[in-house]
Amino acid sequence: MSIKTHRRNFLKSTAVAGAGMFIMSDLLANESPNEVVRFASVGIGGKGTSDSNDANRFGKVVAYCDTNRNQLKGGAKRFAGAKAYEDYRVMFDEMADQFDAVTVSTADHMHAIIAATAMKHGKATFCQKPLTRTISEARMLSTTAKEKNLVTQMGNQGVAGRTTRESIALVRAGLVGTVKEVIVWTNRPIWPQGGERGEGQPAPDYLNWDCWLGTAPKRPYVPGAYDPFAWRGWWDFGSGALGDMACHTCSVPYFALEMKNPTSVQARTSGHNCDSFPKWSEIFFDFPANDWRPGFKLTWLDGGKKPDPSLLGGQEPAGSAFLIIGDKGTFYSPNDYGTSRVLIGEAQDREKELLPKVNETLVTADEYGGHFGEFVTAIKENKPLMPFSNMIEKSGGLTETILLGNLAVWAANKPEELGEKVLWDAANLKILGEPQDRERLESLVYPTYQNGYKI
Repeated sequence: MSIKTHRRNFLKSTAVAGAGMFIMSDLLANESPNEVVRFASVGIGGKGTSDSNDANRFGKVVAYCDTNRNQLKGGAKRFAGAKAYEDYRVMFDEMADQFDAVTVSTADHMHAIIAATAMKHGKATFCQKPLTRTISEARMLSTTAKEKNLVTQMGNQGVAGRTTRESIALVRAGLVGTVKEVIVWTNRPIWPQGGERGEGQPAPDYLNWDCWLGTAPKRPYVPGAYDPFAWRGWWDFGSGALGDMACHTCSVPYFALEMKNPTSVQARTSGHNCDSFPKWSEIFFDFPANDWRPGFKLTWLDGGKKPDPSLLGGQEPAGSAFLIIGDKGTFYSPNDYGTSRVLIGEAQDREKELLPKVNETLVTADEYGGHFGEFVTAIKENKPLMPFSNMIEKSGGLTETILLGNLAVWAANKPEELGEKVLWDAANLKILGEPQDRERLESLVYPTYQNGYKI
């Protein structure tokens, strides 16, 4: 879909003083109906609340879907005139010709199949992070988006910020010199993880349990274990702490260093029962050299694990943050997006030198109204590569990289023991060597969809 408009000039003239944001509702109110992007939103609770609200703010939600009937009742109040569904397949069957774009904000295991359905119908697609639950699904979505020349975006709102993009550009320009190591840590999980399922019970009347399970193996409903949020801690539905936060906290090093195609990954964990993710993990990635930088190592820490304070000049590490360590200094961000820079060593002086040059060419999302506004503007101007976290060049590769860590977590199911190293051929999405549990490891690369679901 291409909708020609002069919105960029309009946006530049309607900036809210001091805020860097724009009054999109006024703009949309003045547009003719065929200039408004029509959305179908799948998953309208949790993070889907803000995603569907953004869709309705920058465009118009004409259809919405949720397996929770209470959410559907709320949707009737939020999206006047829109049609409600419990099964996204029925929504596409009945209304695919009546919307232009789709938001996907479900549990991780349903991201790929819903996003693929949207793209195969030629729809611009916004999908929450992590883009998918398994590695091949991320590659598949990237390939489909490229083949169909579609505007796409992964929900990764932090990368819309000016300071985050500034940090990416500074590191790429040599802020810390040659990078030797990256350390990323998070305060997740903040949901129950590392335990047993509990006793199954009949699903509550408000929940369409079969549609919620979707592609995952059948299992009984357990109160509080899955819906609405704790699903992140189960292998069949989520991708653990890594899947929840790495698309955010790894963004600056990933985009700055082209942190793609790791050759191996290994982990140590609290142990797990192969059903629920561990309470904590330490994951070690090896990245090879590319044509402009040498190789380096990435360490991921979760569940309360943090780096040695000596690496931060003696200060106590923040709860969720990252370090980029080079031969000319260290970049420490005490938050997920690199919006706050604590520079150690020569990096302080190098920032003063590099910052003016970086800002000369920096492209931000401010003029479009931020993350979602950038996505909608790209739809209207037919610019598939414009969204910073588009699936074709950016978020697909990021998702592949971070999800590889879960192969190592699976192999490290014995408490405190360093698990088997997983050797990886990223170009061919192939596990090398003879791992002990190849079948299960490969299921985290190439999933099997249950219950008749197919892409």
